Amino acid sequence: MGDTHTTETPRGRRREADRNDARLMRAAREVFAERGWDAPVSEIARRAGIGMGSLYRRYPSKELLAQRMRIVGMEQLVTQARTALAEEPDPWSAFARFLRDALSAQGPGGPLLPLVGGRLPATDEVVDAAARLRAALDDLTGGAHRAGVLRADFTSADIPLLLEHLSARIPVSGERAAALHLRYLDLVLAGLRTSDADHSAGLQSPAPRWAELSELWNAPEK
Repeated sequence: MGDTHTTETPRGRRREADRNDARLMRAAREVFAERGWDAPVSEIARRAGIGMGSLYRRYPSKELLAQRMRIVGMEQLVTQARTALAEEPDPWSAFARFLRDALSAQGPGGPLLPLVGGRLPATDEVVDAAARLRAALDDLTGGAHRAGVLRADFTSADIPLLLEHLSARIPVSGERAAALHLRYLDLVLAGLRTSDADHSAGLQSPAPRWAELSELWNAPEK
């Protein structure tokens, strides 16, 4: 009985830290999108409603904050992929649901690659998160390929860049921007789903390689 208070208090602090972290990730994405890499960390803290002291205790540098933003983004995609695979009745539904969920969750910040790509090293944590993401996307595309519903020349490595393209910033906001993003996703899905007569000519260029994606995202080793 006497331990109840001591176990609940750290748990409450953890919940508050998680909420602060989520606000920081949203604010960082928005601020980087609006003002570029040189945006001041103070603006991120202000928009998140978090004091600079709290921010620096969690992320002593802009680079560490951006690294965490990358990892959170990959972890979110993994969760969305695994949820779609577990809850949808067939491989195509899982594939399409994942893309819709991922695109809807991007928020107003737009694609991440132009903001942080090539600026940050591939830490062990980043590499591990990328491996989990690749495995989840391999399962999505593999199931759809085996069912014969996804064109064979579309690979799991196409998905991250496809999401980057589909989440491009457009000069409208709110629900209209979300609706337009989903409209173009529907057009892409129509082109990716196979039929007996579809895609006989194939695509004009090869799919990206996962190693190529790593080169786009990560700063070269010194």
